[in-house]
Amino acid sequence: MAGVGEQQQQQGVVMPRVKLGTQGLEVSKLGFGCMGLTGIYNDPVPEEVGISIIKHAFHSGITFFDTSYIYGVNTNEVLVGKALKQLPREKVQLATKFGIQLATKFGIVKLDSNAVIIKGTPEYVRSCCEASLNRLGVEYIDLYYQHRIDTTVPIEDTLRA
Repeated sequence: MAGVGEQQQQQGVVMPRVKLGTQGLEVSKLGFGCMGLTGIYNDPVPEEVGISIIKHAFHSGITFFDTSYIYGVNTNEVLVGKALKQLPREKVQLATKFGIQLATKFGIVKLDSNAVIIKGTPEYVRSCCEASLNRLGVEYIDLYYQHRIDTTVPIEDTLRA
């Protein structure tokens, strides 16, 4: 199987790369936000279509994929995880987020402005990270960041987690 660089050359695609931050993370200059695949502002695409879109983006030179458990209430991370199983994980940079907790009404989770709680406690950060790792089916997340800031928790406490 050809490596990413070889495959990109075969297709005539050369995707520039950029460094994020100061810790050495390098990503494709063009990233792929996966939110639209699971129906936040549109109807969700069928799972096999979503997986093929992610794989096509990768084979087109995009190696940076962004997701969140809030996108489709867990389904986006699961979809991205299934696509990653078909790609070389070491060549993909994966971002996901924490910081939004969904309230439930009568045991039903619904995504609306009344159901969203901003939460940044260290315990919540850890539990979100573990849940994201499980949904994604990966051992590590390259970029894990706060979706919304919880102003009731000192940012140092949130980041320390």
